[in-house]
Amino acid sequence: MQPTLKKGRGGVFEVTVDGRLVFSKKAVGRFPEHREILDQLA
Repeated sequence: MQPTLKKGRGGVFEVTVDGRLVFSKKAVGRFPEHREILDQLA
């Protein structure tokens, strides 16, 4: 699994893994904690 940064627009920050959305700032109204993302990558 290779992380890739893709430029977004309009303040949208989303993290996807293998095409699966694992975090959306737009949905929850905040940036993720590091651990939230790392747990999804494990």
